[in-house]
Amino acid sequence: MPGDLSGKVIVLTGGADGIGRECASAYVREGAAVAVLDREGEKAAQTTAELGWDCMAVEVDIGQGPAVQAAMHSVLARYGKIDAVHNNAGIARPSKPLHETGEPEWDELMRVNVKSVFWTTRFALDALTAGKGSILNTASMVGLIGQENHAAYVASKGALIALTKAMALDYAAKGIRVNAICPAGVWTPMLEKWCAEQPDPGQTRQYLDEIHPLGTCPRGDVIADAAVFLLSQRARFITGCILPVSGGAELGYRR
Repeated sequence: MPGDLSGKVIVLTGGADGIGRECASAYVREGAAVAVLDREGEKAAQTTAELGWDCMAVEVDIGQGPAVQAAMHSVLARYGKIDAVHNNAGIARPSKPLHETGEPEWDELMRVNVKSVFWTTRFALDALTAGKGSILNTASMVGLIGQENHAAYVASKGALIALTKAMALDYAAKGIRVNAICPAGVWTPMLEKWCAEQPDPGQTRQYLDEIHPLGTCPRGDVIADAAVFLLSQRARFITGCILPVSGGAELGYRR
């Protein structure tokens, strides 16, 4: 039976592991061909090989304009179209307040987390316009509610949320929908590594469960399911949506 994304070509940045890999798997399951753009080329190639289907891997620094342009050309050369771009690539460090953040750290985080969207949009826009496609941005709940000791990361996700709304207005006349998903905690290799480095990993894991009122820190499949919906025809009249996929982490005062 055809899936919700049957026949679509999706460009997914940062799709080699973590949330991106879960999204890639879900997109393939729903019938899409996926181009995984990632700076870790070998890992991206391994991911697409394991996914099978009609997928491709492109090693690219998503914050470099000429590299992104070349990547989009490669995707179009193979598939002839781009139906959706999922801007998922991102970095989370440094974990510091603003005054302790170095200028190179700030610039690199903004380059990867925000400027990459500038490049992917610029070089995919014609193809997305031709097919009345869709753009999805992976933001974060911290861009809505804040987080201590992650000033640059919070700023980048707040910028991405605002940018999503501006893009939704700018491209609505072209028939392009633009939305964002906002996870809270999600068990990814990056979060597992961070947790293991804490003084009390067990207590940290309990904390990460408890910040979600539904009772557990999820895996990336819950984010992937929401992403499938937002890129599908089922969400055909939804644009500018900043969708929490957070187990209620943003709701009210808690003990």
